[in-house]
Amino acid sequence: MEFNVKKLASDAGVFFSRAMQFTEEKLGQAEKTELDAHFENLLARADCTKNWTEKILRQTEVLLQPNPSARVEEFLYEKLDRKVPSRVTNGELLAQYMTEAANDFGPGTPYGKTLIKVGETQRRLGAAEREFIRSASISFLTPLRNFLEGDWRTISKERRILQNRRLDLDACKARLKKAKAAEAKAAAEHELRLTQTEFDRQAEVTRLLLEGISSTHVNHLRCLHEFVESQTNYYAQCYQFMLDLQKQLGRFSGTFVGNAESASPAAATSPPVAAATLPAVPTIPVVPTIVGVPSTVAEGVLNPNEVKPPASGTRRARVLYDYEAADSTELALLADEMITVYSLPGMDPDWLIGERGNQKGKVPVTYLELLS
Repeated sequence: MEFNVKKLASDAGVFFSRAMQFTEEKLGQAEKTELDAHFENLLARADCTKNWTEKILRQTEVLLQPNPSARVEEFLYEKLDRKVPSRVTNGELLAQYMTEAANDFGPGTPYGKTLIKVGETQRRLGAAEREFIRSASISFLTPLRNFLEGDWRTISKERRILQNRRLDLDACKARLKKAKAAEAKAAAEHELRLTQTEFDRQAEVTRLLLEGISSTHVNHLRCLHEFVESQTNYYAQCYQFMLDLQKQLGRFSGTFVGNAESASPAAATSPPVAAATLPAVPTIPVVPTIVGVPSTVAEGVLNPNEVKPPASGTRRARVLYDYEAADSTELALLADEMITVYSLPGMDPDWLIGERGNQKGKVPVTYLELLS
């Protein structure tokens, strides 16, 4: 018990001495040992790294999981060292609703068919989102957290020790200046040498840790590249899924138009809508099936050499995406090129005839932007 009381008294004395030194420094009544410029730059760089890492980490978490309640739940599971339960993504939930709606409306109806197609794409988008979140969490979020919870805590601890060593050193310097008797000066000088040695040793330890921030930047740079790669793959998958869906929906567009026209016979007698309220949408005139047209055209089998453009109704179009011709009746396309397009009697409404110089062939409408 006597030892503990003495140690407690000694610790209290050290704490009081440091507090007095710190207060006098703030009031400008005591001198302060300044660190060299290089050391101060290392400290500033470390603080900057910590602050921006925290901000990037928090915002990336928001990007991957916008729901605050879900983020809190995941944080609690992580702190309890328990596995986070699997959560259905919004895309997968939407896919489930669309599939159930299609079964109620009738999977054989045009609306039901489309709901099933769109729902399947939403399910694939949800699965891709889940994989992106998993990959980004492992390759990007985890290294950032490890730095803040590991390396930075160590740096902060050693910096606090260095601060205490500096306060002890400056307090010894102050006592040495106040000492009058020879014995008091000798004791103060001895204490000053010990505290100076401890301060120098701690400054070296802290400096080495601060210089390690450079390797932290290198590691975070590599993780950032992996994050960008994961995000690029995710968006590329989403683009491809939606492009495939657009092609699939194009097959049903003619059916939808026919059903809409037959289901609303009063449309022809309804009062016209003011043209100023509707946006101008460029259209290609669709010529109705004419008796005498060769059956090969009506059936979608096209011989480019026999096709002649109509006297009127040709339009210019810009190609949106590259398109590889499936056979000799189709025209291969390159993104951003300009071609002339027109329709023929009996053609599938999802296709047009495209001409580029002496080349001609069928082109899909979904790959074109029709110009006025």
